[in-house]
Amino acid sequence: MKSKKTLFGALTLSAMLALTACGNSGSTAAPADNGTTGSGGTGTTTEQPAAETVSGTILAVGSTALQPLVDQVGQEFMTNNGDVTVQVQGGGSGTGLTQVSEGAANIGNSDVFAEEKLDADKAKELVDHQVAVVAMATVVNKDAGVTDLSKEQLLDVFSGKVTNWKDVGGADQKITIVNRPSSSGTRATFEKYALGQSVENVEGAIEQDSSGTVKQIVADTKGAVGYLAFSYLDDTVTALSYGGVEPTEENVQSGKYPIWAYEHMYTKGEPEGAVKAFLDYMMTEEVQNADVTELGYIPVSSMEVKRDAEGKVIQ
Repeated sequence: MKSKKTLFGALTLSAMLALTACGNSGSTAAPADNGTTGSGGTGTTTEQPAAETVSGTILAVGSTALQPLVDQVGQEFMTNNGDVTVQVQGGGSGTGLTQVSEGAANIGNSDVFAEEKLDADKAKELVDHQVAVVAMATVVNKDAGVTDLSKEQLLDVFSGKVTNWKDVGGADQKITIVNRPSSSGTRATFEKYALGQSVENVEGAIEQDSSGTVKQIVADTKGAVGYLAFSYLDDTVTALSYGGVEPTEENVQSGKYPIWAYEHMYTKGEPEGAVKAFLDYMMTEEVQNADVTELGYIPVSSMEVKRDAEGKVIQ
């Protein structure tokens, strides 16, 4: 009888120990990490919403002054969004605005406000996304012998009144003008803020659709003169001061150097899907503080002065 009681006690003790072990194994298991999966849960981690997946093809057409920035940011955007293709083409601001207005492009890149190239009704259909500031400088062949021209001297050169650099303090060389076409926003900006008026091409002037080609021709042609966005400037050409003011980012930001414009990326109506995601990415701190400044543009947020669509400076 005693042996049966002992056996029963031992069995009871074993069962209790087994139940205790089972209870402890549940309390020491690691909790599921719900903080980054989007499946809910509470705790010290913050749930992050899943990134929206975008896809499709984006066609951006227009300004060659803006093209280097859109090209570079487009490559980065495609790296981060494998289902998106960004195609960037030049052709000038007028071409970009026309194509986005007609629905032939998703984005119209422009150095000028839409109102300056399109009729009022078409311009009203477009949404303006100002992504940077572009500044422009007069550039000459390195043998021209000039480093500074006033507004009046520049107008004399581009209107054909002055045809030799010696007449404005330079070398005895015939002046060859390298112009952009009438559709170019770079030309419109240069004429508006550097010359103060539009001018016709003089006899013998070279007209080129690409800023890169303009730079190459000016660099290779004695006596040549043109104009380029800061993003294209390098030591192959000489960038001129304007009335004694050097073409520097600091002088642009302060308003001392007047030859600058906003870089616009227009859409027809509010953008959606991949186009909206791309434009949102363009305005991130990552792009504005790195790509924009690295390529010679100026973030809009760093400007001490502003301009309206008529070109009036707003302090």
